[in-house]
Amino acid sequence: MENFSWVYDQTNIDWSQLSELYRIAPLGDKPAENLKIVFSNSKFKCFIFDNCKLIGVGRALADGIDCSYICDVAIHPNYQGLGLGRQIILKLVEFSVDHKKILLYANPGKEGFYYKLGFKKMNTAMAIFNNEQNALDVGLVSSTEQETE
Repeated sequence: MENFSWVYDQTNIDWSQLSELYRIAPLGDKPAENLKIVFSNSKFKCFIFDNCKLIGVGRALADGIDCSYICDVAIHPNYQGLGLGRQIILKLVEFSVDHKKILLYANPGKEGFYYKLGFKKMNTAMAIFNNEQNALDVGLVSSTEQETE
C-alpha cells in the first residue's frame, strides 16, 4: 500500500480542500466554515494525505468517558477500495476505547461493513433530523410508530 501520511490534529487543514473531498466522496455539500466548526468540536480526528492531497478523513465527537460518536468518514474516490475507510474507523475506535460506548450510524446497505469491525445493530436508537424527509427517503429512519407505554 502507498506510504500515506496520517495527521491527528487540524492545525494545517485546508478547509476548502476538505469540503471538496466530502463533495466528491460523495457525502454531500459541507461548507468549509462549517467543517472547521465541527472538527474543532470533535475530540478525535484523522486526516490522510497522499503528499499534500487530502484523501481520507474521519472524526469522533467524544466526551472522554461515556460516549464517542464516529462520523463524517470519507475517502477520495480515486483511493476507495484500499481499506483506508476501515483504517480510519479502527483508529477512531482505538482513540475512543476508554469510552463506555462507541456509536456511529451506517448508510443503508453498509451495515455489514461496520459489523465486521465490531459494531452491533442497536434496537432502540432514535433520531431527529433537521431534514426529516431526506432521512426517510434514504432509509436512515422509519416513519413507523411503535407502540408506547
